[in-house]
Amino acid sequence: MHEMQRSIRVATWNLWWRFGAWNERAAAIASVLREARPDICGLQEVWAEGDRNLAVELADELGMHCVWARSRRPKRWHARLPGCTADVGHALLARWPLCDRAELPLPSGSSGDDSRHALLCEVESPDGRIPVITTQLTAAPWDSATRCEQVRALAGLLAGREHEDYPVVVLGDLNAEPDSDEVRLLCGHKTAPALERFVLVDAWRYAPKDADPWTWDRANPHVLSTIEPSSRIDYVLVGPSRESRRGHVRSIQRIGTAPVRGVWPSDHAGVLAEFETSAGRL
Repeated sequence: MHEMQRSIRVATWNLWWRFGAWNERAAAIASVLREARPDICGLQEVWAEGDRNLAVELADELGMHCVWARSRRPKRWHARLPGCTADVGHALLARWPLCDRAELPLPSGSSGDDSRHALLCEVESPDGRIPVITTQLTAAPWDSATRCEQVRALAGLLAGREHEDYPVVVLGDLNAEPDSDEVRLLCGHKTAPALERFVLVDAWRYAPKDADPWTWDRANPHVLSTIEPSSRIDYVLVGPSRESRRGHVRSIQRIGTAPVRGVWPSDHAGVLAEFETSAGRL
């Protein structure tokens, strides 16, 4: 018998709702996730309409459990895509059962964007319960103040999860760069944290120095068509380990950075991290 450090693969990805060639993109998204092989996946801007739900379809194809939460205020999204009536929401997919679901509407602040929310579940993994949250903060470039309010609300939802077996994992499109007030507030390393002693580690800090960090990338034609620069706005964050190496980042990379059979899966790149769990015996 010898000890082996087990690991889990955790991904986050904004799927760009029903914009663009959404039906063709669905197949491209599935292809990327099959190759990435995440054990846990937090998805944002996931559509559902009638008897179809992209998150459920992806979970079925990947052999994963699924929890989906719709935005309670989809009209703001419908205004961006006239004629579309599909719901928009977040989803958590996992290899293992998901339980203790909780949803949190996020403050709308000065932007008036009341469509934002967060979805939290516990993943019942072989190494214990993993608290995982997926979210998307408001997108207005000028509204850092509202994103700071939303970060404080998220920290409040996560408070008290220290009793779980695994550090909390936060997945999402924060619509903010790493040096922004809201991300520094959420991580708690470079400013006072949103809650006392509540800190998170940005998994990308473990990336190789030459790794391209952009998740909003002008190499993607959907981003190139805007006036916005390339930036890193999508995150895998994990709470500091309370046990030796549990939650330690083994690797981190982008996914969805190229077209699949001529189709770009999304306007965002996703992020895939590998975390150590606990030592097992073989």
